[in-house]
Amino acid sequence: MTMTIMFAVLFYFAAGLFAVGLIYRITSYARIPAPLKIPTTPAPRTRFGVVMLMAREVFLFQSLFKASLWTWLFSAMFHAGLALVLLRHIRYFVNPVWAWVEFIQPFGIYAGFLMVAGLLGLWARRVLVDRVRYISTPSDHLMLALLIGIGVSGLIMKFITHTDIVAIKSFFMGLMSFSINPLPTDAMIYTHLSLIALLLIIFPFSKLLHAPGLFFSPSRNQVENSRDIRHISPWAAKLESGK
Repeated sequence: MTMTIMFAVLFYFAAGLFAVGLIYRITSYARIPAPLKIPTTPAPRTRFGVVMLMAREVFLFQSLFKASLWTWLFSAMFHAGLALVLLRHIRYFVNPVWAWVEFIQPFGIYAGFLMVAGLLGLWARRVLVDRVRYISTPSDHLMLALLIGIGVSGLIMKFITHTDIVAIKSFFMGLMSFSINPLPTDAMIYTHLSLIALLLIIFPFSKLLHAPGLFFSPSRNQVENSRDIRHISPWAAKLESGK
């Protein structure tokens, strides 16, 4: 029961820090001024065009596809696999399990392999490509190792050690109602949950939080209407009003 209490406290702390950190980072992005009109050309000339551009960036990684096909492939493998894995894990937090979550269970299982394969490809790129290796920092390698550790430990529990998933669901359902139900005494589940908690703690303060920044990037979210409207930055407007 001691380990159960420790993990309960750890996940309450990790989830709280994750939520607070996420809100802090997003509000920080929102407060950063963007006084210049600097959309990357060719840029959309309508707000609808900007929305479609952002959708292609978020779901298809359009810029990455144009920059590096191999990086795009590994990144797409990782993100697609991760999305399915996360959706599959919804079953641990709802009762009864929703029909569409039941439907994707077989796909979510093997998406774990896709996720790990994409991460290994991205890690190999940081080691084998000279220009990428030069700008890679120890934290870049540690983040990839952490994500791979989460994926591999999850696959081990599914295909080798066969952890008691009923007890795991009971534990997390209990946390949601502020009651503590016992975790199975399994070293692999302890490893898997420890890595997940570590990821939640560091995620808002690391490079892994890059998706929200895309929505606040002036080179992406601005309409190219400089030929129709004269844009004046705030400091220039003050100078003009002082004349």
